[in-house]
Amino acid sequence: MDFLHQKIFDPILQSPVASKKLRAGVLYTIMRMEQLDAFGMVQYFWSAISGTARSLNFAGLMGDEGFNRFEEASEEFSARFDDSFLRRP
Repeated sequence: MDFLHQKIFDPILQSPVASKKLRAGVLYTIMRMEQLDAFGMVQYFWSAISGTARSLNFAGLMGDEGFNRFEEASEEFSARFDDSFLRRP
């Protein structure tokens, strides 16, 4: 979660110009992800960029307001949270 807070969530939550709709979406995403284990969080991340109507709309809102989308963090996320990360005790 620290990675996502730094790269995606906190810039939106700390911005004075982020819309209420975007903030609410970020808070909802955080709430949902905090209910998951590490494997579930990784799956949730990938589903957020999988191209569903909901994820596309949210990504569009993030981009329209000038914030990084999950897609912009995907390469680094993939490298940091790979299978070996998930197998760590």
